[in-house]
Amino acid sequence: MKAVCLLSGGLDSATCLAHARRAGFDCYALSFDYGQRHRIELEAARRVAAALGAADHRIAKIDLRVFGHSALTDEIDVPKGRDEAAMNSGIPITYVPARNTIFLSFALAWAEVLEANDIYIGVNALDYSGYPDCRPEFIQAFEQLGNLATKSAVEGRTRIRIRAPLIELSKAEIVLLGLELNVPFELTHSCYDPDASGRPCGACDSCVLRAKGFREAGIADPACA
Repeated sequence: MKAVCLLSGGLDSATCLAHARRAGFDCYALSFDYGQRHRIELEAARRVAAALGAADHRIAKIDLRVFGHSALTDEIDVPKGRDEAAMNSGIPITYVPARNTIFLSFALAWAEVLEANDIYIGVNALDYSGYPDCRPEFIQAFEQLGNLATKSAVEGRTRIRIRAPLIELSKAEIVLLGLELNVPFELTHSCYDPDASGRPCGACDSCVLRAKGFREAGIADPACA
């Protein structure tokens, strides 16, 4: 069995890839060079794909800087030092317009070429920063679209399933699952605003949520050792 697995190099996507491997899939990892300012994540994705035995790992180059309007692709400050209430108060400026829709569209194209039925994405609807494209209803809608939009599905050769095994887990539960799956946490990268050496800032929403997850799981984050 083949599965396309979206891989950013972060904690969630690494755990999702390991989950797909345990389920018996040959995993075809797909990452994106999309004009992100925190490009260190691409190196993390390469390391994770190799460590977790991906059958193939490809990096698609697109440029979402042409649209901007996100702190991850534009010259906009990354919010830092926000508490949980602030994170839950609205959709933050780190949201990249339509990013998961775009990424899943690329994954759908590769899945059709591979005649793979399954696409894995590490979205999470509990401990997340309010992104609309991390919600179950979005995942369900895209799965329906995938089965309407592809030749292989229309001809009955594939039946697309968008698998989001982390979607109802807390960050602590994701950490514990990753531990069970032997995810190399030390190879992952989550920060939205690392320094020039790739060291995490420790204060952006992603760093805060990651730290919260490890703390509540009672585990030291090896990436911070």
